[in-house]
Amino acid sequence: MADRQLASKIEEYIEKIHYSDRYSDDLYEYRHVILPKPLLKLVPKEFFDDKAGTLRLLSEAEWRGIGITQSLGWEHYEVHAPEPHVLLFRRAKNYAPPTQPQPAPAARQANARKK
Repeated sequence: MADRQLASKIEEYIEKIHYSDRYSDDLYEYRHVILPKPLLKLVPKEFFDDKAGTLRLLSEAEWRGIGITQSLGWEHYEVHAPEPHVLLFRRAKNYAPPTQPQPAPAARQANARKK
């Protein structure tokens, strides 16, 4: 299937992806993401573990590439073998997204004078 066709098919299922509420322990917050089963069939073969027949752990670029959208800091940390369409995510409980670098004080003053 051509990349454009695949992207179009994935788009059809994105709104049907289910995101659980967050839950936590002392170290992490967790959530699970349930893919529609037809979407799982569109996931590239290289995302699967041939021996287990389940998805392997996906990088952020990979899970975002199949339509999963979440805020920053989440990692795909486990596969639930009985239900391969369920992906388990976690992130540090105290996770803070990276901040934009602030201009140096002299640069801020110069920009203020230009206005």
